[in-house]
Amino acid sequence: MLGKDQSVILQMLEVPGEGMKKLQGVKMELDDSAFPLLAGTTMSSDPHEAFGDADYALLVGARPRGPGMERKDLLTANAKIFQLQGSALNEVARRSCKTLVVGNPANTNALVAAHNAPDMNPENFMAMTKLDQSRAEGMLAEKVGRKEKSNSSFQ
Repeated sequence: MLGKDQSVILQMLEVPGEGMKKLQGVKMELDDSAFPLLAGTTMSSDPHEAFGDADYALLVGARPRGPGMERKDLLTANAKIFQLQGSALNEVARRSCKTLVVGNPANTNALVAAHNAPDMNPENFMAMTKLDQSRAEGMLAEKVGRKEKSNSSFQ
């Protein structure tokens, strides 16, 4: 993603409480692994701290749909998360920060984050929708009776 010799500092964001306890375990594993290009790790439950001077932001956390939850409830819950993160990126990340939203619905969440970062280039916000693409290709392959489900089959 950044080149084979690019060192990185991971500034990890997690929700307070139990999430931070789990992140501590992740940090310990990363530190113990002694990855040669891992120049440092930090943990925070404050997005303003976690996104400080960020060149890249990978927004992987989103609220999953729970039992009995309507889609609009899911969108509302995730909008709050990505409004906060977009706003924090706008305030403390580098203007050139490239942001990849992974948390589903990724395209909607990326739009919300970008909308809440008005001082940043909206073209620097991307949604990882490859899973959606792969699922659609698989359904199409099944529908037309093809065994291979690679994207080259439908081009």
